[in-house]
Amino acid sequence: MDALRVQLSSGSLTSSVAASSLLSQPRTPFSSLQLGRVGSSPAVGSVSANETCTADELHYVPVPNSDWRAALWRYLPSPKAPKRKHPLLLLSGIASNAFTYDLSPECSFARSMSGSGFDTWILELRGAGLSSLNVDTGTGKESRKDEQQIVSGLLENVINVSERMEKVLDEGFKFLGLQDRLSKRVGDFKQRLEVFPRYNWDFDNYLEEDIPSAMEYVRTQTKPEDGKLLAIGHSMGGMLLYAMLSRCGLKGMDSGLASVTTIASTLEYSSSGTLLKYLLPMKEPAQALNVSALPIDTMLEMAHPLICRPPYALSWLTTNISAPQMMEPEVIEKLVLNSLCPVPAKLLYQLATSVDKGGLRDRTGSFYYKDHISTTNVPILALAGDWDIVCPPDAVYETVKLIPEHLATYKVFGSPGGPHYGHQDMISGRTARSEIYPLIIQFLQRHDQS
Repeated sequence: MDALRVQLSSGSLTSSVAASSLLSQPRTPFSSLQLGRVGSSPAVGSVSANETCTADELHYVPVPNSDWRAALWRYLPSPKAPKRKHPLLLLSGIASNAFTYDLSPECSFARSMSGSGFDTWILELRGAGLSSLNVDTGTGKESRKDEQQIVSGLLENVINVSERMEKVLDEGFKFLGLQDRLSKRVGDFKQRLEVFPRYNWDFDNYLEEDIPSAMEYVRTQTKPEDGKLLAIGHSMGGMLLYAMLSRCGLKGMDSGLASVTTIASTLEYSSSGTLLKYLLPMKEPAQALNVSALPIDTMLEMAHPLICRPPYALSWLTTNISAPQMMEPEVIEKLVLNSLCPVPAKLLYQLATSVDKGGLRDRTGSFYYKDHISTTNVPILALAGDWDIVCPPDAVYETVKLIPEHLATYKVFGSPGGPHYGHQDMISGRTARSEIYPLIIQFLQRHDQS
């Protein structure tokens, strides 16, 4: 592992540290670190989100009513670009970390925004990426042990299935070293199981605790004159922004946002052909197993050889991420290996309401976020991809049509002859930089000046 140069805000020092050591630092209010990589960059797909930070600065902010610290990746504005009035906050989707906005120099959404002059911050919600937790190993030891056994058993079953598949496909399609890799990933995962019982939050916790704390921290650091931020959310990140506008509009409160851009997001999927109608019911086995989180990151890491390598037995999974030929294979590989995180069961249960009639509800089940989005006074740009099977254009429009017409701008990207856009393509696709980034930057500029 390359060494990391760690510069504290109150001084500097140079030290070789593993990023895992960053996760155990004492929690202090509004702490910040600036990281710069020493030595050559590792090959694409060879590092995990817990081993590197590609931003200019890494900051931490305590999450209220929890032992978590959310991580904020900061990309400083280019001195060559026009000076902007408002900082820009980026929110990722479910089970995602900051890498979704910075997968490579060629398709770095975050770098493009900072290159256009925006002080750009990516929020890693609790449990994602470099967010950190104070672990008290003395409480709930038996319940953690039971959960470790359940989840470890699930992962070991994956190995058994892969062994049977290897025998079936042995003729010309030997998965060289697959079992060793899978066994190692299970071993690594077991070391992380200690914190899984702490994955006990839902969508409303993000909305009420993580995001307000992050917004206040960014305001403190950047000091915009009107106290407002620009915000962009992808997938669940956009759902969080919609939900915030819905709550604030109903209560007549200032959201603190100058504009909102949502990418592949909606508050209701019930009338669309979304793939989520088949995936979100995973909450039922999670409830039956009584586990606090689903290790989606580990499962996809173990499935990676079947997704990205011959004979491509699970290559169809990439269509959930990207339209054919839209993302470079090595970028998809990095996305699978480095940008995913475990998903709390409570979060999954609440998000599952978005596929029901009426859409996403709060944890009580009585408040429908969609019902109050019309009360917002914030300009919104809503983008959809023509080949997005996770959040299709008709699902995106289900929310857009409820926003006051003078505040909403709706755009579907993709054309009959191509290029086409899947769920991640509007951020990381080959043509996103030329087709989509300029439209977003133009929208941000318009509302940064107002």
